[in-house]
Amino acid sequence: MTRSDRFRPLRMTLAGFAGAAALLAGWQQLGAQGLSGHNSDAPVNYAADRIELQDKQNRVVLSGNVDITQAALRLRAARTTVAYTNAGSLKIQRIDATGGVTVTRGGESARGDAAVYDFNRRVITMAGNVRLNRGSDTLNGGRLVMDLNTGLSSVDGRGGGASGSGGRVSGSFAAPNKAN
Repeated sequence: MTRSDRFRPLRMTLAGFAGAAALLAGWQQLGAQGLSGHNSDAPVNYAADRIELQDKQNRVVLSGNVDITQAALRLRAARTTVAYTNAGSLKIQRIDATGGVTVTRGGESARGDAAVYDFNRRVITMAGNVRLNRGSDTLNGGRLVMDLNTGLSSVDGRGGGASGSGGRVSGSFAAPNKAN
């Protein structure tokens, strides 16, 4: 057995890791291009089966088929609480969503048990059975953090509920077709 033959499995493993890293970097870059263009200052529109204004607490509770849009970003959930300030004009501070939360923008979608959209930090955090989809590529984990300032998204095993993953991130990426 030559020296080259002995190191072939190691080279193949390293090439596999390098390929996976390149796919992951490309996936993050696509996310950065898609999310960084989001206008967090755009008006927020909402609809629900029931809306309750809790004026003394500076919040609005929406329940039943909640559908919230801001520019091209859409959030759907069973229930949301919208916290706002009222210093001359109403300004949304935060949206807390629960019950099968889905956030979509363009060809990307993220699903989870709960989500928080922090308008001041311009960050959306989803937790519990998180699944991020872009085309046929998927990432699964316990928590997803989407930074609308930078366009970076990260998935980790924290937050619980990473179904079947044991607190780890899992996923699948489409491999390029050799014929193309």
